[in-house]
Amino acid sequence: MDRVGDVVEVGTGVRMPYFEQGDRRGVPLLLVHAVGDSQRIFEGLLDRLPVAIHAFAPTLRGHGDAGKPPSGYRSTDFAADVAAFLEAVHLEAAVVAGASSGGLVAQRFALDFPDRILGLVLLGSPMTFANKPAAQALWDSAIASLTDAKLPAFVRSFYEDTLSLSVADELVDTARRESLRVPAFVWRETMRGVLDDDFRDELHAIAVPTLVAWGDADTVLPREDQEALARLIPGARLVVYPGAGHMFYWDDPARVVDDLVAFADALSAGDRSSEHVSAGPEEVGHGE
Repeated sequence: MDRVGDVVEVGTGVRMPYFEQGDRRGVPLLLVHAVGDSQRIFEGLLDRLPVAIHAFAPTLRGHGDAGKPPSGYRSTDFAADVAAFLEAVHLEAAVVAGASSGGLVAQRFALDFPDRILGLVLLGSPMTFANKPAAQALWDSAIASLTDAKLPAFVRSFYEDTLSLSVADELVDTARRESLRVPAFVWRETMRGVLDDDFRDELHAIAVPTLVAWGDADTVLPREDQEALARLIPGARLVVYPGAGHMFYWDDPARVVDDLVAFADALSAGDRSSEHVSAGPEEVGHGE
């Protein structure tokens, strides 16, 4: 698979590096990473996507080699950057797939830019942390006072708490290196937004096919929230990956690619109903 690495300054004034690959006539897919990550976190998915998928993986503001303005780290800001990125690479619309907290950005994008999205995929995405005491405790104990000097210890602890069950050492090393490139102020501002985000009263307005994917060994996101997320988005489908942890798109990307391709195939065939994307919760043919 030929993959191009490039960088573009988008209309919101942010410099955004990105990967691009696939047939320009194929279904456009935009991958949105989580807080602390970069475009590199999707290399495993990109390696397996067929050429028929025209895939983009940009790095969001504050992360990796992207611009790091002093403010603008809420989901609304990231969603506006994604829209500006589509403009910059001459895409009218795309399937948007958000991983972990990147799923909050993807949800916000679907709400704020409904004409720019073809379909929504949420990969281990939170519904909200606003009602989670443990999330507030993490903020109080580790994030609110985070400094660059404290960043190495915080990053080490962060990944110990959120990693999937069988992530390869090289992936962990890459993720940690990328996370250490994110300044402490970006972690603080972005995580404050993640903890405050609560779109439950708006999700009914998402009007595109939606796939909600979750691993049943996820120690971060409870099943009931994923079921609620799928229920609140009209026509959304929940797919459960047996034995998969929170970052299942890292340690077993082949399972994710299968569903991304099926989702894109349904859209390209003109099927606007997400009920045909997969066989249903825990019946997707992904054994342990």
